[in-house]
Amino acid sequence: MSLLLHTYGLVRPALFRMDAEKAHEFTLHWLEKVHQVAASLISQELLLPTKLMGLDLKNPVGLAAGLDKNGAHIDALGALGFGFVEVGTVTPLAQSGNPKPRLFRLPAKQCLINRFGFNNEGLDQFIHNVQQSQWRKNGGTLGLNIGKNAATPIENATEDYLKGLDGVYAHADYVTVNISSPNTQNLRALQGENELIQLLGALNTRRAELQEQQGRYVPIAVKIAPDLDSAQIDSIATAVQQCQIDGIIATNTTLSRDYVINQPNAHEQGGLSGPAVHELSLRVIQRLRQQLGTDYPIIGVGGISSGVQAVEKIQAGANAIQLYTGLIYQGPLLIRDCVDAIQNQTR
Repeated sequence: MSLLLHTYGLVRPALFRMDAEKAHEFTLHWLEKVHQVAASLISQELLLPTKLMGLDLKNPVGLAAGLDKNGAHIDALGALGFGFVEVGTVTPLAQSGNPKPRLFRLPAKQCLINRFGFNNEGLDQFIHNVQQSQWRKNGGTLGLNIGKNAATPIENATEDYLKGLDGVYAHADYVTVNISSPNTQNLRALQGENELIQLLGALNTRRAELQEQQGRYVPIAVKIAPDLDSAQIDSIATAVQQCQIDGIIATNTTLSRDYVINQPNAHEQGGLSGPAVHELSLRVIQRLRQQLGTDYPIIGVGGISSGVQAVEKIQAGANAIQLYTGLIYQGPLLIRDCVDAIQNQTR
């Protein structure tokens, strides 16, 4: 395994002295450059074959959407050892997102607050970037995450999601419908049972048409919030089954600030990620598993910063997990820690 993967702890202090969003962009571009020069410098192969939504994963530890919004660094990120990679969220039209600054560290709690607002270069550029990557061609599993433009009225949201599905279908191993970002006005209203059935039903119908046209079935997952009560979770469980949706990603960031009271930046608006979300997502996963039975695919995400927490997600009912904020604080060796812990737990 590359020595570069062991050096993150040495460079992190320098990164944390930078503006958070600039550090994010710098790290992605650095990974890309190193990968282009010599992929072996950052690559680690972690094998724990896993089935998810009918897909064959190299291992059950994935990259959550949001780290690579434009799908411009898929190969470099995949080389870190992920069993599957999810990129986006992409919207039909390019949009700049919310004003900067919009990403804030809470290092004492190893958390982040972001209010990016689906900043991305739009569907056409996203698809171009995905087509340039070699990850899928080399056997990697790729999820593409779709959302709606901020300027699109919530009552017309379905049109944006259908445009997204049309665009990404041919290039995805699975498609994620993001209805849970707290940073696009009214987006979480789509998690209501009636709204969700309307949206997911339309996507399932369009998926059937695309399957007929392209001769391949692409699973659809829906990403939900941690800030849901039991009745809301139960409604979502009903909707995904009724609309033949293949999986749920639980969960996105939280609006709660209970975990970070009195911390610098805790007052900033946006979604809180990191350890603050772990227990919240466990509760959602456990409830979903109760409602959906033993076989329905669930991806657990939120607050995983150790192999122990990865195992807790699996024990709660998740079939696979995704990482984001934990990578920022722990570095890429977290991926191996999670794979090893899950492997030991299943022995």
